[in-house]
Amino acid sequence: MIKRGEVKRAQARASQMYEKAGILMTPQETANIEIAEFGLGDLEHEGLELVTYINTDRYCAKELALFPGQTCPEHRHPTVNDRPGKMETFRCRWGSVWLYVEGDPVKQIKAKVPKGKEKCYTVFHEIELHPGDQYTIPPNTRHWFQSGPEGAIVSEFSSTSSDENDVFTDPRIERMPKIIED
Repeated sequence: MIKRGEVKRAQARASQMYEKAGILMTPQETANIEIAEFGLGDLEHEGLELVTYINTDRYCAKELALFPGQTCPEHRHPTVNDRPGKMETFRCRWGSVWLYVEGDPVKQIKAKVPKGKEKCYTVFHEIELHPGDQYTIPPNTRHWFQSGPEGAIVSEFSSTSSDENDVFTDPRIERMPKIIED
């Protein structure tokens, strides 16, 4: 759970990052920036700030903000109701991000696995993204990502998104935010 005041502060911070990256948001988009703290109570280390531009039964487009060193925990997008899991393309717009997917692991990753969570991070094939770089993640592929020291803005283009069906390696994660009043 996250308090409403924490949500507002994180939304303002993410909005400043979008502006710094030259990505203009409408007032409605800014007011509706989703703060995904995954029920872990540690937004600075494991979390994600996002704006969903569109999500239909055919495609989805989102803008992801990651605070400096922030990690989106390992997860996958499974098949749902005979529909293949989400396929997504990440395109780095600002900052840098390390993306980890299934495949040959690197000897030493550049990201820092959140302390005490080592068992919840299992894939270490590293893709480093800088502005203009992109990578497509196939459906049902375990992946996680972390921003560099300045943070990152990543555009996501994908098939239909059903975040509530994401499967996280950490069983304590709750994908859909629960906001409580201060």
